[in-house]
Amino acid sequence: MRKIFVLTTALAVFASCGNKEEETTTENVETTEKAQVVNVYTHRHYEPDQKIFKMFEDETGIEVKVINASADELIQKMKMEGEQSPADVLITVDAGRLHRAKEQGLLQRIESNVLENNIPSHLQDVDNHWFGLTKRARIIAYAKDRVQPEDLTTYEDLVTEKWDDKILVRSSSNIYNQSLMASIIANDGEDIAKKWAAGMVENMARSPKGSDRDQVKAVVAGEGDLAIVNSYYIGKMLNSADPEEVKVAKEIGLFFPNQDGRGTHINVSGAGVAKYAPNKENAIRFIEFLISEEAQKIFTDANYEYPVLESVAPTADIKAWGDFKEDTLNLTKLGENNKKAVLLFDEAGWK
Repeated sequence: MRKIFVLTTALAVFASCGNKEEETTTENVETTEKAQVVNVYTHRHYEPDQKIFKMFEDETGIEVKVINASADELIQKMKMEGEQSPADVLITVDAGRLHRAKEQGLLQRIESNVLENNIPSHLQDVDNHWFGLTKRARIIAYAKDRVQPEDLTTYEDLVTEKWDDKILVRSSSNIYNQSLMASIIANDGEDIAKKWAAGMVENMARSPKGSDRDQVKAVVAGEGDLAIVNSYYIGKMLNSADPEEVKVAKEIGLFFPNQDGRGTHINVSGAGVAKYAPNKENAIRFIEFLISEEAQKIFTDANYEYPVLESVAPTADIKAWGDFKEDTLNLTKLGENNKKAVLLFDEAGWK
């Protein structure tokens, strides 16, 4: 740093004497210095992500500066910082949150053949404001000793009488449930979605509470027969350092709904370039690295998420669950239908 400062100062003296060539050199030195950083605001709190960031640093020489917080905190921080925000990249989970950041003017459209050509189109924002990095399926976890998998079919079927007082699920304030509801609105229409929400409330084994892991534990404890959860939680429980979590995860079966129709609802963790990114080119390069084969393999091997890069195979743990048909609804629809989803949940009394 010291050498660059001295050089810049000397060049500035020459520039003051009217030497245009040296003035240009000064600007280049300053630009080069600024270009060696990418500031990442991330909601993801996983250790494997830090490994990927270090790999990017080693390969490019660009330092990754990270701020970790919840999605709501990061979005609020970016809003308050405005044009002075140092954020280059926003990473969060769920397309609904990514859409919220876009709608609040916190992300910018970018052009990247690497991202556009390698990420399936339904996992990208329609206006190129954000791109999916990993996939999660919203599946049904069921008690193997009380539920026959052939009795399970679709999300919509969960409101029938056979599942009365048998369903465990998180609160309606949870973004994963809001996005599932948004997908039902997009695929089935508001009338069916409204009836679905009301039917789910009728069939709940208890008032919604806890995390996805808590729903799985409650199934095994006999509080209900099945739960709606994100797939990667099962992978993490099966590989947990807590023997009790491993035991619980082995006692449940996994079912991927709607295989004879549109396919299982999937969501993403994703990233976008901040509206006022001071290091835009580095930000694009950073996101492109996150969908490289080496980064995608770490995402799936260490965090049990499905890769968005089709050339990378899922880790053996989740590959054992079998192939499944995924809903190819463009995930932008999840954000666009979020407010409707929340209103319908409220009308149904889904707490």
